[in-house]
This record gives sequence, structure tokens and C-alpha cells, in this order.
Amino acid sequence: MPLQRTCKSFTFTMALCFSGLLSADIFTLPPPDVDIVGQLQTITASRNETLLDIARRHDLGQNEILLANPAVDRWLPEENAVVTLPNRFILPNVERTGLVLNLPEMRMYYYPEAEPGEIPLVVTHPVSVGRMDWETPLGKTRIITKQKDPDWRPPQSLKDEAIAQGDEPLADIVRAGPDNPLGRYAMRLGIPGYLIHSTNKPYGVGMRVTHGCLRMYPEDIERLFADIPVNTPVHIVNQPVKLGWLAGTLFVELHPPLEEDQELYSNYMQKVLDAIAEFTATDDITISGRMLWEAIEHQNGIPVAITR
Repeated sequence: MPLQRTCKSFTFTMALCFSGLLSADIFTLPPPDVDIVGQLQTITASRNETLLDIARRHDLGQNEILLANPAVDRWLPEENAVVTLPNRFILPNVERTGLVLNLPEMRMYYYPEAEPGEIPLVVTHPVSVGRMDWETPLGKTRIITKQKDPDWRPPQSLKDEAIAQGDEPLADIVRAGPDNPLGRYAMRLGIPGYLIHSTNKPYGVGMRVTHGCLRMYPEDIERLFADIPVNTPVHIVNQPVKLGWLAGTLFVELHPPLEEDQELYSNYMQKVLDAIAEFTATDDITISGRMLWEAIEHQNGIPVAITR
């Protein structure tokens, strides 16, 4: 392992230990040779709240907290059950600028531009993404408009779907208010018909439930809305396999692939090995087969150290 990578990573790790994290969703942006932010935590559950209540309180999506806690009942966790909070993340392997949305992870990363003298930050929140028959498109775009208290004009495709399902017909315009599925804030993407918006159904955040748009918890988008300028670049990626360095150690973070990619990932082990070979092409490393196998078996979105 190159000495320079190890020394810089160790310095950054120690700085985080002494300075502390900024919050559950805002982190100091690490240097380019460090790829991990956040800390794994555990809490004890109470019968007074569901696992989904815990997820929202700690800014996690529904799928995230379920994958990290397969033995905990979603609706009736046992009193004092240990709940893992998977709020440690490998940053997606793309340029750290603007908004980055990783669909299999169902999470967004925002890299605000730092003013001279300011510490660069990364902000991360869970999102809902398009279900299999209404996929969220991949690629690069930008925020073209922002609107507070938007009206919703459902497209004809959604009107037809509601009728086919026997639901109440959708109105031509749904005015701002509690029944508006866009919530109070919406940011329109350069891809026609797609938005990042709030929701009146917050417990769906962190799932594949939308018609292609990206939903956020109301409190998350309310905090971000004023800070994200029009023309902010947006990069939507599909990375179920994420790799990153911390303190000279290689970590892997694995997520179940999107349903439409199941065949592509039928040999998940080989896909991970190929990703490792590409990511570490110039590094001399020794992989722990046991740790790698456990990460592949669980695919729970928690970063796992795989080098000795």
C-alpha cells in the first residue's frame, strides 16, 4: 500500500475522532484519498415506536434500516432490541460535486461549493426512487427550477394508471396543501418530467415507490431547498457495489441491485471481484476472503473492511 495514502488517511481519521461529526447527515468532506464518512451506531428500541419511526428520526430510509436490522420486527420491535443505525457511507465513485444520487442505495449526496476559507462538506439524505415500471433515468442533468408550495399536474399516464387500478380519478391540478404528493418543495431536473420533491407520504422514503421522481423527507428538503442553487449539476448513478479507502484499508459497501439488473448481477461475487480489480488496479493489496464473503452474503449497505 502506498505510504502517502496511509499517512494522509490516518491523519484525517484522527482529525475526525477529535473534532467529532457535524451531525447525522452533514460531514466534513474527506480528502480525495479517503472515501468514507459517518459512523455506525446502535440504539435500543422502544415499543412506542416502529423501526420506520427510528429510521426517520435518524434520517435513514426504510430499506436502509430494514437491511441493517433483519432480525428486528418492522412494526413491533421488542423493548430494548438493539437497532443498528447504518449511517456510515462510502461516497459514490464519481466526481464530488453538486448532487449525486445512487439509485440502488436510495440515497443522495450533496457537495455544496465551499467559500474560500470554509471547510468543504458533504450532506447526505435518503430518497425514494422510481419503481421498476417507472424507472428513474441515469445520467447527468441539473436543477433547472425550484418552487415552494407547487401545484401538481398529474400526467395522462398516471391518470390512466389510476383508472386501470380502480382508484379515484386524478384531478387535472392538485393545489398546494396536505393532499399534494409533491409536498411543499420541488426542484425540477433538466430531464423532462422529473423532480426532486417533498412528499405527503414520508414513510415511503427509502423505497422504490415513485413514478420516477425522487422523494425526500419533508424536513430534509426544507433544509436543503434554500441552499441548492438553480443550475446545480445532478449526477444519477447505479452503483450497488461501492469501494473506498480509509486509513489504508479498503472497504466495500454492497446493496441489492435494482430488480431490472438481477440478471446482470446473477454472479454477484464476480461483479464485486471485477469492481475490486478495477478500483485497486495500481495497489498491492491482500483481500480477506471471509470478510468479503460475509459482505456479499448480507448486502446490507454497511461498509466492511476487506483488506488485512
